[in-house]
Amino acid sequence: MDVGSCGGIPNFFHHRKLKWPLLKRLALCAAACLWLAAGATWAADGTATQAVNEASDEVSDAALDVADAVPESAASASQSTSLPASPPTAASAAAPSASEPASAPTVLTLPEHPQLTEEQAVEENHRALEMRAVFAREVTRRLHVPLADQRAYGQRLQAALDEHDLGELAGEFVILVDRAATVQALFIYFRAMPDEPWLMIGASPVATGRPGEFDHFLTPLGVFLHTPDNMDFRAEGTMNQNNIRGYGKRDMRIYDLGWVDGERGWGKGGFSPMRFQMHATDPDRLEPLLGIRHSKGCVRIPASLNVFIDHHGIIDAEYEALVASGKSLWVLHSDRQPTPWAGRFIVVVDSERKTRPAWSPAPGSKARAKVPAGGDKAD
Repeated sequence: MDVGSCGGIPNFFHHRKLKWPLLKRLALCAAACLWLAAGATWAADGTATQAVNEASDEVSDAALDVADAVPESAASASQSTSLPASPPTAASAAAPSASEPASAPTVLTLPEHPQLTEEQAVEENHRALEMRAVFAREVTRRLHVPLADQRAYGQRLQAALDEHDLGELAGEFVILVDRAATVQALFIYFRAMPDEPWLMIGASPVATGRPGEFDHFLTPLGVFLHTPDNMDFRAEGTMNQNNIRGYGKRDMRIYDLGWVDGERGWGKGGFSPMRFQMHATDPDRLEPLLGIRHSKGCVRIPASLNVFIDHHGIIDAEYEALVASGKSLWVLHSDRQPTPWAGRFIVVVDSERKTRPAWSPAPGSKARAKVPAGGDKAD
């Protein structure tokens, strides 16, 4: 069963970096420590041996219990990639409690791209903008954003990048999300040179965090790095406890952005660690609801957009860099067609628009009628 940790209170057993070899080493180390401690009094008290053996058995049993809790797909994923395991971090070694701050934010570094002449920049923009036709052909849930709003959101994107010392970013695709309750949209942008305006490739409806209920976060604002340090994974396509395919149909890619401080949408508010992801959703019952806030904190996107971003590697720059260095990453399909302008950033803003624009319609009553009980708890 797909058991995600998208949004929601952190759960140690749901973390996808939890692997059996690590658990085994932890168990052996714990047993070894107990053995050495008992060794000091071995001769004086023969019962120490029995105590150590019993403790070792308990540690091993606990490790086996935790290993059984890891989804089979996650375990097989760790075996099918040659990417070295990352050293344990605060996020991967143990999930923080709701009262603890999330781990330190990832340091964002401006990527290096070749300097272009004016003629080269024109050609680069022309070639990259050919992706507009591909987007229109492959993505079935699209928003037709007027040129004035395309430019306005390009300016919002630039302002967000400026705040994170990434204002000179160019030469790669960037994903922008507006979490405003009246908008709920995702945009893909590109520009060849830093002094140029951002140009929109395409836009689609999304669903972000819906406050007002326990364990529901507002989708976090900021610039987020898509990196193999928080390895993506793929949906199993199985039903959760609410008979919802929370991650969508089988093989949909889950873009994992790691632990972040999320603003709680319940109680007295405040912030707690949440696992931030972008992913597809149940194609029959929940995808029709895209366009309103409906998730527990993550960004739900249409299945066709998920495939488009995945197949063309729109934000896979750091994944493709590992492949170029000789690594084999199970999460990347062998038949993908990565773009030469692959990016790595997802930017979330809140336009705080008071009225819903005509180009971003809300789902109708028929779509809302399809949502079963518990449908808003899918992720």
